[in-house]
Amino acid sequence: MEGSKRGFVRMLVAILAVVVVLGCGGGPALGEPGEAPGARWTVQHDGPGAYPEVRVERGVHITMSDGVVLKADVYRPADAAGVLEERPLPTIVSLTPYSKLMTGLIESAAAIPGLQSTAVDIVRRLNLSATPVSGFGDLMQALDGGMIQTMLGVDRKLISSGYTVVVADVRGTGLSQGKWDTLGEREQLDTREVIDWAAAQPWSNGRIGMSGGSYSGINQLRAAENAPAALQAIFPVEPGSDLMRDVVAPGGGVGTTFLPLWLNSVNQLKLVPDVASMADGTFDWTWFNDRLADPTTNFDLLAQSLLTPSLDDMPPALDGALDDTSAFREAIMGHPDQVNVPTFVYGGWHDIFANSATKLYEQIPLPAGHKQLVVGDTYHANPGAGTGVAGAPPRLDVLQRAWFDKWLKDIDSGIEEFGPVTVKQQGGDWITLQEFPQPGVSHRRVYLSAQPSGSTEDSLHDGSLRATGPGKVDDLTVKPGLSTMCSRDAAQGSAGMTAALDVCAKDSRIAERNALTFTSAPVTEPTVISGPINVHLNTVHDGADGFWHVTVNDVSPDGTSTVLTTGQLTTSMRAIDERRSARSVNGDLTAPFNPLSLDRLLPVQPGAPTAIDVAVIPTQAVLAPGHRLRIDVYAGNAPKALPFRPMLDASGLEPQHLRLDPAAPSFVNLPTDRPIP
Repeated sequence: MEGSKRGFVRMLVAILAVVVVLGCGGGPALGEPGEAPGARWTVQHDGPGAYPEVRVERGVHITMSDGVVLKADVYRPADAAGVLEERPLPTIVSLTPYSKLMTGLIESAAAIPGLQSTAVDIVRRLNLSATPVSGFGDLMQALDGGMIQTMLGVDRKLISSGYTVVVADVRGTGLSQGKWDTLGEREQLDTREVIDWAAAQPWSNGRIGMSGGSYSGINQLRAAENAPAALQAIFPVEPGSDLMRDVVAPGGGVGTTFLPLWLNSVNQLKLVPDVASMADGTFDWTWFNDRLADPTTNFDLLAQSLLTPSLDDMPPALDGALDDTSAFREAIMGHPDQVNVPTFVYGGWHDIFANSATKLYEQIPLPAGHKQLVVGDTYHANPGAGTGVAGAPPRLDVLQRAWFDKWLKDIDSGIEEFGPVTVKQQGGDWITLQEFPQPGVSHRRVYLSAQPSGSTEDSLHDGSLRATGPGKVDDLTVKPGLSTMCSRDAAQGSAGMTAALDVCAKDSRIAERNALTFTSAPVTEPTVISGPINVHLNTVHDGADGFWHVTVNDVSPDGTSTVLTTGQLTTSMRAIDERRSARSVNGDLTAPFNPLSLDRLLPVQPGAPTAIDVAVIPTQAVLAPGHRLRIDVYAGNAPKALPFRPMLDASGLEPQHLRLDPAAPSFVNLPTDRPIP
């Protein structure tokens, strides 16, 4: 296990090295010349800026109200002679837990003459579509989609157009002092204090925007809740909001792929010292002592969740993590309904935060144009892939520039008319919607039947999807297994790093060898799926608990089974919070909300039928004529997630059964624009 973790980390480092070597670059303008304003924004962004040089002041100290010092790098525009612009300019702030040393390394690579154009040419020539590793090409396309500039590094083009950029290490990470208070109350206060500090500097005109991806995107959203006066626009890339359901314990299953990798990367990077300060005698011994006091933040919680054998033995910290009123849960639960500054969100259908993307747009209480959403067919590792080409949105860095020009410089860029919802329709093209879900869809029951569909010989049981319920009682059995190690869920859980393996990430037939599959007849017309999905299962357990995992798939005429979206649930965590759930007109749940709290656990009686509703991540897809819809049902989802140890022990890893009963049918409540045949 330890060796495999080290190997995976080495792979991450290797991919990062490729990123650094390739640098960053711009893709072609959107579409044909008449397809403004996207093409106009691209030309403007990629053209020569007013300031040809960028100057960096590294290691700037920002003292918080409690005395802890955060370290920041300040990037400022300069003329050809290197003379800094002294006029106050709008300022972009980004707070990162991944060390501004990494940001600086990537930015320095991007500044090497000729590297950018070479990198762009390499990426554009990379065509692996006919190979078994086309997924690797999909990942690399992010380098030509603005990923580096908006998520990992600093956009020099943005600075040269007249912006100052501040990149600060989050408290307790990178070179900043203190203990890492992961998205907690103190860290959120730090963000606001950095915003106020930046607004008060002589090089700032007091108008602040925020940029960055992942954790830095989450920080933006929290800062934008009843935002400080100086904060006037944010551009979060792949942010999350309800992190318990996104990555910590989706459906009550502990994230066992992404969480260890993420915690390991942050905790290792925060131990990298400021070597230059060692040489000049300014080494920060407070930083050193803070790291000695807290070298492995949050690893204890992860270990306890996987090792604590019973609910009675839960340590206080872990018990708090499973209390939906605790400070821990409050820290990782955003309040998008309180966001009050213009917000442009980029998400991915297979991102680790996919559960939050469309919900953020829905919950932010701003008018269309003041809030915008782009969702690509991407993972966490390749945001922006597929943008910047004909028929697609502009690159992320281009959109970011247009967004900040509008809200921080009052330039009439037209960005407020873009979208407001632009999504890559899985199985189809990019489309623009006025709202999500797509108008014209409605939720319809599609029933699970034991009767063979004749569409596969690979699954544990080949069942069918039908417009009517089953005619008799059938019990179908599935055991916990490891076939999902080769799956799109494994790729999603690894942030996309294993998506290079097409045989797993782009085709579920290997994973389906240990799944109950239920497949429709081929559709005869293009059939849209848009919105949240609920899979209602009538289950029976041999143990005192269980874990269910479902996927919604598009099956092509050649048999390829492609996952569109996914959901999972620990059976004892099946309680429904009606205040936060949604139902169809007929009363069926469309978006169940499970509290995932110890005080809401429901017992599971072995041998007795237990109805559960599995919330499936909202999506947008179209089934082409001749394609089929498939629901896969599994009794586990390793390595993406495992139940908390007490629930895992209660299940005994015993077989689980799906009861197909005319009196209590299992079905998927599917949002479509026409019935599934």
